[in-house]
Amino acid sequence: MANETTVPTVAPEVFPQVAPEKGMFISLGPQHPSTHGVLRVAITTDGEIVTSAQPDLGYLHRATEKLAEKRTYPQIIVLTDRLDYLAAMTNNWSFCLAVEKMMAVAIPERADYLRIIVGELQRIASHCVFLGTYGIDIGAFTPFLVAFGRERERILDLFEEICGARLTYNYIRIGGVMADAPEGWEAKVRKFVKEMWGHLKEYDTLLTYNPIFMDRTQNIGKMSQEMAIAWGITGPNLRATGFKADVRKDDPYGLYSKISFDIPVGKQGDCWDRYWVRIQEMRESLKIIDQALDQMQPGDTMGKIAKTFRVPVGEGYAHLEAPRGDLGFYIVSDGTPSPYRMHIRPPSFVNLQILQVLLKGWKVSDVIAILGSIDIVLGEVDR
Repeated sequence: MANETTVPTVAPEVFPQVAPEKGMFISLGPQHPSTHGVLRVAITTDGEIVTSAQPDLGYLHRATEKLAEKRTYPQIIVLTDRLDYLAAMTNNWSFCLAVEKMMAVAIPERADYLRIIVGELQRIASHCVFLGTYGIDIGAFTPFLVAFGRERERILDLFEEICGARLTYNYIRIGGVMADAPEGWEAKVRKFVKEMWGHLKEYDTLLTYNPIFMDRTQNIGKMSQEMAIAWGITGPNLRATGFKADVRKDDPYGLYSKISFDIPVGKQGDCWDRYWVRIQEMRESLKIIDQALDQMQPGDTMGKIAKTFRVPVGEGYAHLEAPRGDLGFYIVSDGTPSPYRMHIRPPSFVNLQILQVLLKGWKVSDVIAILGSIDIVLGEVDR
């Protein structure tokens, strides 16, 4: 009849089901407190052992790359804030690096140092979210209160003071930064750095060397160097395997070449190593911030660039070391105020793919520990 509604049949390959005799099918997500975003993982088990796992993406897709084709280059910075929303500063920075590369824009030295300071503060804040939520995944609630509710809040206060926002900043601009640091801001950053050293010792007591946490994470979800490289893994997840790779060292941008810091690496690429590397990175970020504050001198914070401009015809790519790995922007310009095409290389999207092989052979009780250790943000997965 004309008023009847036909219910579409869902293709098996979209929502895979498993016959009972072949194992149990578990749909983890898309709404689950431990998926760290709107993610569904289709899991098949044989008893307690995972035999297959397939990430099902797209629940948060917003067409960021397509939207960029209809916006001017400065307007796109606002879109990048919404990718990895826990590291919006580095999103802004990576996009601006690509545009500046194509336009050959000279960045004032003070602006470069401010970028480094806010970028490393953002790394610490992002890792604090990981530390707190990962602790909850495993069953420890107290680390969340101190990491998320204390350290991260102080960093967001500093961000609010310098740019007026606490989550989506739009602070790093093409040619420099939105504004100089207000009076007294640098002293507040130094005070935070000094106190943060002591708080990291608390994390080691609360979580890092907690016997229960170690039992749940050590020797679980091992990732070899060969596996990580084959799947394009970057960031802390790659370094946890013992592979020393960091864009700040391998392809320096900004003024990182003037700053001394180490690259922490793990040994066997298990869940605990992936956690430990991030804790050590927070210590290195504190060292970087201290050096940047010492080296930074008064000066301009914005290069000579018109308020409205066109990027020369051509293509360009720039990347940086975001909290979750290698974040890159590829831009194709046709000489108009908007890019002809923009493509984002998001570390979370790439890192997530390895779950297909990483979860196999482990128990269902280990799935959340492994997934949480990858530290994904669905904002840049479903861009």
